[in-house]
Amino acid sequence: MKIIAMIPARYEASRFPGKLMKDLEGKSVIRRTYEATLKTKLFDQVFVVTDSKVIYKEITAHGGKAIISKKEHECGSDRIAEAIESIDADIVINVQGDEPFTNKEVLQELIQVFEADFQKEIDLASVKTPLTTKEEIENPNNVKVITDLNNTALYFSRSPIPFPREKGLKVDYYKHIGIYAFRKKALMEFYHQNQTPLEATEKIECIRYLEHGKKIKMITTTTPNVGIDTPEDLEKAKQMLNKKK
Repeated sequence: MKIIAMIPARYEASRFPGKLMKDLEGKSVIRRTYEATLKTKLFDQVFVVTDSKVIYKEITAHGGKAIISKKEHECGSDRIAEAIESIDADIVINVQGDEPFTNKEVLQELIQVFEADFQKEIDLASVKTPLTTKEEIENPNNVKVITDLNNTALYFSRSPIPFPREKGLKVDYYKHIGIYAFRKKALMEFYHQNQTPLEATEKIECIRYLEHGKKIKMITTTTPNVGIDTPEDLEKAKQMLNKKK
């Protein structure tokens, strides 16, 4: 089974423009993410996929592999699909470009989903983490996911799901973390499909897979993901690196 890691990397970001090229203790954020992904030794190949010549040069100048997108893309899945179309792969894993502390254990669990899927019934695997506060649960920026008894995704929403109609019952809420592992076939089908109604309503790309009947296996992690979305996040990441020295 050939496993490829793809790191989608847009230069512009609404909350923190140019964040992937910001300095993180001597190296850019995207370079640290790329090197951390390589260091896991889980992948046959690792690529950065970008719309930016600046990011492309940053990776290739330091011996890394990068691909320039030929088209404009609305989502990371489309950017990855365009890049992977002519590359031999069975499983494609989307590693977030703004997470320089790549969690090897989570990536291993995603790969194990497919290694254990002898009937090839799973199209995608992704990650969820518990939400514990009312503010987190009600925040529409936190995409919530509900699953069946086998941890297969039933639905994703920006609304709090499930709705607790009976107030005395304990309800568990989970945030969807946007780390994906795809069978290449499922990813390419997504790429050639139009946006679906519920996907357009919620503005959540993985709903398209559900609307086309794809099976998404969710794994649970309690390890916090350290993403860099703001200048404050960058400062926290610097502190984390300094503690490791």
